Amino acid sequence: FDNPAYRSNPLNRCYFCKGHLYAAIAVHGEAIIASGTNRDDLGDFRPGLQAAAEHGVRHPFVEAGLAKPAVRALARALGLYDLAELPASPCLASRIETGLAVDASALALVHAVETLLRDALRPAVVRCRVRPAGVEIELDPAALERLAAAAPVRAALNAVLRARGVAALPRLAPYRRGSAFIQPEA
Repeated sequence: FDNPAYRSNPLNRCYFCKGHLYAAIAVHGEAIIASGTNRDDLGDFRPGLQAAAEHGVRHPFVEAGLAKPAVRALARALGLYDLAELPASPCLASRIETGLAVDASALALVHAVETLLRDALRPAVVRCRVRPAGVEIELDPAALERLAAAAPVRAALNAVLRARGVAALPRLAPYRRGSAFIQPEA
């Protein structure tokens, strides 16, 4: 939060965050920093990869030519079943639409909503998006159906939102990967 470029949540916010992360790690020694980036990640807009390059970060899965399914298969082969099936968990700031300021209260809201829904519904995926028009909750289709049928969960959700200053009911939508991220013009 010390970097106003990060807090302003520009298109390349991840560059500032990852640059800070890698610099903080580097002060602890001369060891090579490795990331979990895999070949599938290279097809996305990933400004954090520029910061990684600037800090000499290595990407062993990329270097080995491994995409996400191969990384998961390798984890299973090594008996790391919990890790092999671990769902993607992007940072909470990725839920705040590009251009809206990142602050502690918005991140706490996202965390509280996603934790409540994850515990209550056990969804395959849940994202609480902060948008200019308000809060939007994205769930996989089965979890959306469970939420529609679960009045106590909806009541708890509305209580969490009100406690954090959100008066309007959230918009519910099916999950769309990267939907809070304004893509760069091609």
